[in-house]
Amino acid sequence: MSRDSELPALVVEDLWVRYRTSYERRLTLKRALLRLGRREHLTREVLAVRGLSFTLPRGSVLGIIGQNGAGKSTLLRTIGGILPPTSGRVTVRGRVSTLLSLGVGFNKELTGRDNVILGGLAAGFRLDEIRERFDEIATFADLGEFIDVPMRAYSAGMFSRLAFAVAVHLEPEILLIDEALSTGDAAFKKKSLEKMRELIAGDCTVVIVSHGLSLIEELADTCLWIERGELRELGEPASVVAEYMEVKKVARTAAAMEDL
Repeated sequence: MSRDSELPALVVEDLWVRYRTSYERRLTLKRALLRLGRREHLTREVLAVRGLSFTLPRGSVLGIIGQNGAGKSTLLRTIGGILPPTSGRVTVRGRVSTLLSLGVGFNKELTGRDNVILGGLAAGFRLDEIRERFDEIATFADLGEFIDVPMRAYSAGMFSRLAFAVAVHLEPEILLIDEALSTGDAAFKKKSLEKMRELIAGDCTVVIVSHGLSLIEELADTCLWIERGELRELGEPASVVAEYMEVKKVARTAAAMEDL
C-alpha cells in the first residue's frame, strides 16, 4: 500500500466561512417617494461555518445533518472548492465529483447530451473517454429522447437523474452529495442507492448532506451534526441521529426520518 493511500481523504482544520449577502428592505411610502421609487439594497454578513475540524479516512462515508441554515451546504461547497475558506484549511486527497443543488454546473440552454460532455471535460476526462461512458450515463439517467432536449425543459426529477448519473459515472474518488436524492422517484432512488453502495465498496469516499435521517443511518460510517455553523456532535450515526431527534423533540416516525 502506498503512503498516499494511507492518508485521510479529507482533513478540515479550524474552518471558518464568512460571506456577505444582499437583501432589499421594504420601504415606507415616505421613504419610497424620497428615493424616487428606487429600492434600498442592504448587505449583511453571514458567519456560516465556525471553527469546524474533522478528519475523514479514505473509503468512509460521512453524513452531515442539521436544520436549514445550519451551514451544511456551505461546508460541502467549501470542501468542493466552490467557496473559499475565510480562515482554516481544507485538505482533499483524490478526484472529487460534486452533486450539489440541482442544476449547479449545468447550462440549461444546452441539451442533456452537451452537458454530459461539458461535465466530463470539466472533470478532466478526454472527449473520447466521455464518449465511451456516455451510453452508460444516458442509460442510468433513463431520460429517453429528452437527453437531446435543452435542459430548460427538464423537470426537477430529470435534473436529478442526469446530475446523479454524471457524478457517479466519472470515477470519483471523493463524492459530495447535497440533497440530490430528494427529488427522484422511488425506482430511481433505489437504483441510486445501489450505485452508491457500489462506489463505497470500491473505496470511494462519500460525504452526504441530507434531511433524510434514515439514509444517513443506512449509508454513513460517521455522522456530523452542525448547529449554527458549529460542530454539535460527531460520532456513530444511530447515536448522533437519536440525540438530534431528542433535542429537536421529534418522534421517530417514517415521515420524520425521511425529511427532518
